[in-house]
Amino acid sequence: MISNGEHSYKTKGSCARNISFTAQDGKIFNIKFDGGCNGNLKMISKLLEGMPAEEIISKCRGNLCGQKNTSCADQLAQALIASE
Repeated sequence: MISNGEHSYKTKGSCARNISFTAQDGKIFNIKFDGGCNGNLKMISKLLEGMPAEEIISKCRGNLCGQKNTSCADQLAQALIASE
């Protein structure tokens, strides 16, 4: 389980350069992407607000963007996994 508190993750291979979020009792809040497609990432953050980390990982892991081997959503999943 992810420890409570604020977390930050430097992304690899996506347009967003960094992702920050707050974990509280296994749920994720205040997801913020630095860079990337602003409107889309704001919507992703709203949709995932308060969701359990494991559910976010399940939904976002493996999503690709164009010809890239990752995406901003996939990097969010990687950030959550790295924070466990």
